[in-house]
Amino acid sequence: MTEEALKSAFHAFAIEADSMRATAEVLDPKQLAKAVEALAKAERIGAAGCGHSGIACQHFAHLMCCIERPARFISPAEAVHGAMGYIQKGDVLLLVSRGGKTDELMPIAKIAKDKGATVIGVTENLSSPLAELSDIVLAMKVTRECDKYNCQGTTSFAVTCAIFDALQTALIEYTEFVNEKFAVIHPGGAVGKRLNAKQ
Repeated sequence: MTEEALKSAFHAFAIEADSMRATAEVLDPKQLAKAVEALAKAERIGAAGCGHSGIACQHFAHLMCCIERPARFISPAEAVHGAMGYIQKGDVLLLVSRGGKTDELMPIAKIAKDKGATVIGVTENLSSPLAELSDIVLAMKVTRECDKYNCQGTTSFAVTCAIFDALQTALIEYTEFVNEKFAVIHPGGAVGKRLNAKQ
């Protein structure tokens, strides 16, 4: 590995840390609180995004299931071919687009609103079509992506996942979720062994 490549690798940590701090500053506490309350009340939770945002949404759905909030990732491609039947009145649909203009997400947002579901938009552009269609908007801030061309969805992915981690953390407190419940649904792996070990 060249010295420049190694330097770039470690600089990525500083770049992402800057965006984490910036996101914490722009994220509206009132909007975050509304999101937590909506997620806590929803019978079902859907999440959709494209590319790296979509992969982050799969992580979000898993985080929700881990605290017994039924959730699933809805592929934008499948959403307009019947998959939006999963979302019902009173449910939550979370949509992610850094620029807020991802074409595939707009029809999904409109379907959710027509069905009486709450739309949570995660975006950097608060005047974007996604923000306008959302009932709740969670702002993110990406100072730059990690690569030298500022093109790869690296920092934006990390920031999106951090927002999702924050939501789960708040929901654990808000719903008074306890580890005993997690032990039942997570018997596998080192975590499962630790949670289910006889005291």
